[in-house]
Amino acid sequence: MPSAALVRRPSPRLAEGLVTHIERHPVDLELASRQWQQYVDALHETGWATVEVPPIDECPDSVFVEDTMVVYGDLAVIARAGANERRAEAAAAAETVAAQGYRVEHITAPGTLDGGDVLKIDDMIYVGQGGRTNAAGIEQLRAAFTPLGADVRAVPVRKVLHLKSAVTALPDGTVIGYEPLVDDPAAFDRFLSVPEEAGAHVVLLGKDRLLMAASAPRSAELFHGLGYAPVVVDISEFEKLEGCVTCLSVRLRR
Repeated sequence: MPSAALVRRPSPRLAEGLVTHIERHPVDLELASRQWQQYVDALHETGWATVEVPPIDECPDSVFVEDTMVVYGDLAVIARAGANERRAEAAAAAETVAAQGYRVEHITAPGTLDGGDVLKIDDMIYVGQGGRTNAAGIEQLRAAFTPLGADVRAVPVRKVLHLKSAVTALPDGTVIGYEPLVDDPAAFDRFLSVPEEAGAHVVLLGKDRLLMAASAPRSAELFHGLGYAPVVVDISEFEKLEGCVTCLSVRLRR
């Protein structure tokens, strides 16, 4: 199937979203809506189709659709959010990914898991164990993906909301992170420190293109020097809610 991404429009209650590791700041909903559309446009301009998960207005954080699932191969594991307030987000997301032809399994109690805690690098899957994802959730994810050839490894997350708030990876598999917020850089086979917090977040769009935030210009320069092509979007209103470029979509590749 061609590359596609699941996305979900911001809730009118976006400004009420949860914050855990940062101070709350006012969110401009109109600006956030424009930034969301620019994010979607950037996906389209780089060859990605988008599929919209039905909006859920009563859930302020629902725009962060990545947290609803983890997709590997032909299987989508539907998350059980670590925050009770976010569990209603999963049902429509599960229906939408199933309609794209994926098999669906679910994390069940007592397990909790947020998709933002999962970093996939080929067959290696790192899962952040911390505030939102627990050991039972990681074990259920391991049971689902190991038969498909994945190596699921737990790593600590204490300094940020999710693992992918601290680290993502370049196309060559190098894990990148803003070191003051990474609990254990040695947990990863290859680690590269970046100069800005937002520089730790990239979405791989193919052809060495990296979707990343406008708030990390020095990191963009670093990646350009390594031969990559940054695709820059402004997501300032989502960053006020501990969001980043990875949170706003679920990339489907198979």
